[in-house]
Amino acid sequence: MKELLKKSIAEVIGTAVLVIFGCGVAIATGVNTVATSLAFGLAIVAMAYSIGNVSGCHVNPAVSLAMLIKKQITFKEFLVYVASQLVGAGIGCLFLLMVFGKDCGFGANVVQDTLAPYAGSDGAQLVVALVSEIVLTFVFVYAICGVTSKEHNKAVNGIVIGLTLTLVHLLGLFFTGTSVNPARSLLPALFALFTGTAAISQVWIFIVGPLVGAALAALLHNFLEKKKPELSITKKTKKSNEKTDKGE
Repeated sequence: MKELLKKSIAEVIGTAVLVIFGCGVAIATGVNTVATSLAFGLAIVAMAYSIGNVSGCHVNPAVSLAMLIKKQITFKEFLVYVASQLVGAGIGCLFLLMVFGKDCGFGANVVQDTLAPYAGSDGAQLVVALVSEIVLTFVFVYAICGVTSKEHNKAVNGIVIGLTLTLVHLLGLFFTGTSVNPARSLLPALFALFTGTAAISQVWIFIVGPLVGAALAALLHNFLEKKKPELSITKKTKKSNEKTDKGE
């Protein structure tokens, strides 16, 4: 119980930092593509090397779902992680409210107007946004599964994961403002109700998309990384020697 409490506190801190700096920079810069992408990525790098040894630095329900599928955490831990991430995102939003005021938008995700020339109708734009969140999260989570599955990568895990999050933001900001994280989207959308934005009506995209993308990434990684059981050479040699000794 004590260890799970430590993990919970670490996830609260990590998710709060992600929202404060990621969404905060987006607000402060008017969603400058490079600045916002780097802010989210660097926040993950900082937290990965700060709390990674405590909780694994999921700070994202989609990542926790992937780790559950990969049997890296239990279902009980999954529930605690998600609850902690939501609390952390809420704390981050409270900080943004204090600093930027209730009309700041809180960096809430919405389907971007830039999709209109390509997707046409509102319905088509929602579909494109959902698919983009699935693809972006798939890439992000698959990178996490890949880099963390090898012990010799441990020293660079945080850098690889942070840079991958930066990468998906560089493209995703054009489509949805980039979520790939239900906690990072749900709480800002709730706080954005202060300003009457459409964020809460579209928040389902940023919950369903990341969870589907993460599940697909974990399942595919499990499939591709599954190793066939190998017959021990030592065992084979031993049997061969036994036959020789018996004159067979």
